[in-house]
Amino acid sequence: MRTIRSIAAAVVAGLLALVLAACGGPSGGTTGGTGAGGPKIKEVTFWGGWSGDQAKQLKAQADAFNAAQTDYKVTFVAQEEVEQKLLTGMASGRVPDIVLWDRFNTSVYAGKNAFTALDDRIAADKIDLGRFYGPAVEEMVVDGKHYGLPLLVDNRSLFYNTELFAEAGLEPPTNWDELRQAATTLTKRDGNKLTRAGFSLDDPGLFNMWIRQAGGSMLTEDQTAVAFNSPEGVEVLNFWKQLLDAKVYQLGFGAGGNAFAEGKAAMKYDGPWALSDLDKVKTLKYGIAEPPAGPRGDKAANMGGFGLIIPRGAKNADGAWAFLKWWATEKENAISFGKLSGWIPALIEAAEDPYFTDNEKYAGFVATMKYAQTRPTLKGYADMEGKALIPQLQRFMSGEISAEEALAEAEKRGNQILAEQRK
Repeated sequence: MRTIRSIAAAVVAGLLALVLAACGGPSGGTTGGTGAGGPKIKEVTFWGGWSGDQAKQLKAQADAFNAAQTDYKVTFVAQEEVEQKLLTGMASGRVPDIVLWDRFNTSVYAGKNAFTALDDRIAADKIDLGRFYGPAVEEMVVDGKHYGLPLLVDNRSLFYNTELFAEAGLEPPTNWDELRQAATTLTKRDGNKLTRAGFSLDDPGLFNMWIRQAGGSMLTEDQTAVAFNSPEGVEVLNFWKQLLDAKVYQLGFGAGGNAFAEGKAAMKYDGPWALSDLDKVKTLKYGIAEPPAGPRGDKAANMGGFGLIIPRGAKNADGAWAFLKWWATEKENAISFGKLSGWIPALIEAAEDPYFTDNEKYAGFVATMKYAQTRPTLKGYADMEGKALIPQLQRFMSGEISAEEALAEAEKRGNQILAEQRK
């Protein structure tokens, strides 16, 4: 039988063990150590707006970083409406340490004081920004300060059905004339019913790319007014009308599905985000080429994509920066995520790795990156496009108004929007 003294000793020993365990447990944003008295692993919270399979890709990259070092543990948390959630978190003092960020939104949210400037860290670690695609870097610069590093880039290149092209004895078009000819040849109709579109002219939002192919621009050089109501702008809409008059496409064709994936469209503009879904269609054989040049040989494409930012108020900015550098600036890590996600790295040496340049699915995108440009970060630009220009382009395509009327009305309303933003 145990004595009162032995029982008391056991209780004291148990309490002492609990106290020692508590002293060694997580606190202050850290997790368990590497051993008794060893350094503690610091927690890093990572937000991104991707979901489904894409969220799994981000988690996998975080796990790879965690396995590569012992100082930090990154945990990915998927967030819908990540931009708004970031502002809400700032108000409550609860922000993540690092965020996968749509670069186009940088200028808006930097103005809300949502980010930490990274210039000192970039300088201290001697990060060579020339290793990245220049427009992607600049998209994260506001008032001369760098608020992030680019991670992924994309553009709209020409997807084409290789089987249909081979049957017709065609090569991918390299200019507008060849595009019209190929689209006309590949269009299929059953009486008055369109059964296969030669080209999907379904996104008037790409006007900003088309006008640069025509040699024009969206804004004046000083970016104080729109410049698309021009001979080049009219030339774009007249070319669209030629395609519609040739009946290579009709409004609403393929709505509710994916006409290209179903073999009902021979060509379309799309980005690398489309690859994973298209590759699931085993009956589809397709290639990707650079966007056809305009009538005077001008090449143009839009560059988009994501970067990584560290929010203002992040509790573990050092860990966030370590993760950011590991992912964005180390070639092998950039390539591995490109392979995992289907996106193109913003790090040029990674994008020009043979995995991408020798791959028929990526080579066209990488070639297009050499001249792709980001959209202007001018305040009010997005509203100018979305509220002034695109509605008028839609009216033009439906035959309600002429090219000249569409551009004149869009110019009037667009300049009003830009002027309001300057007040």
